[in-house]
Amino acid sequence: MSWVTGGAIYFILWWVCLFAVLPFGVRTQDDAQELVPGTIGSAPAKFRFFRVMAINTLVSLVIFFGWNIASSYYGFSFEDVPHIMPDIR
Repeated sequence: MSWVTGGAIYFILWWVCLFAVLPFGVRTQDDAQELVPGTIGSAPAKFRFFRVMAINTLVSLVIFFGWNIASSYYGFSFEDVPHIMPDIR
């Protein structure tokens, strides 16, 4: 895999992981009892931007290097992904 392909895969993986990481450790305004006028109670009380970005970067790095090791050393490729699940009929 070239570095351009790896960078493109990591970029897409980072954005997909972002939506999974966003709710980690979020306290809503209802939980904190600090409702700001004009907002809903399920809005975050305090958004920790750098914490979310750091966790997202670490999670996506682990997934990316796991895939990189699986493809480099064990020979898995994107063509093998549909064959991972057994044919259920």
